[in-house]
Amino acid sequence: MENAQTAPPPGSLSWRLSSHPITLLTFLFFRISSLLVYLLGLRLLTSNFVMVSIITILLLAADFYYLKNIAGRRLVGLRWWNEVDTATGDSRWVFESHDPETRTINATDKRFFWLALYAQPVLWVLLAIVAVASLEPIWLTLVGEYKITGLTWIIVIALVLTITNTLAFSRCDKFSMASSAVYGSGFARNLAGGMVSSWFRR
Repeated sequence: MENAQTAPPPGSLSWRLSSHPITLLTFLFFRISSLLVYLLGLRLLTSNFVMVSIITILLLAADFYYLKNIAGRRLVGLRWWNEVDTATGDSRWVFESHDPETRTINATDKRFFWLALYAQPVLWVLLAIVAVASLEPIWLTLVGEYKITGLTWIIVIALVLTITNTLAFSRCDKFSMASSAVYGSGFARNLAGGMVSSWFRR
């Protein structure tokens, strides 16, 4: 009886309630680790810019891949990818969603996923503002004829990767809900490839 009273309600931010705890924890690890390495490296390892940069970028790339191909599919039943027509060279964005009739999404997984998805790019934007406002000439790297700070180009890479995933999953979710309500999820998966590319060109 006591366990039932102290147990967190469904949808609470407790990894113990997750249907896929290993996937969730790995997803959160990648989401958080790149920020921590960047911030700790900035304060503690300023003399070793190259190592901090490499580790941060590798973690960002791992986060992008894991979120796009594994975490999104297992935690919220969404997946996206880009296809290129070899004949014309045109790219096409394809969105795939779970069938709500055969699979129920765990409320805790869903909350963790969307909070982490939106929080990370917001934090990188704040770091970008701080970097621009401080105007500290540290970690300078010569690229061609231009000098840019290492802080800036790491943040640019982070913003490109995190915002791409955020935008793609947001539109995938909206498309899935609209299509499921009108046509059913099977039609949504077939129609997604044809319609999504126009949204990303706007």
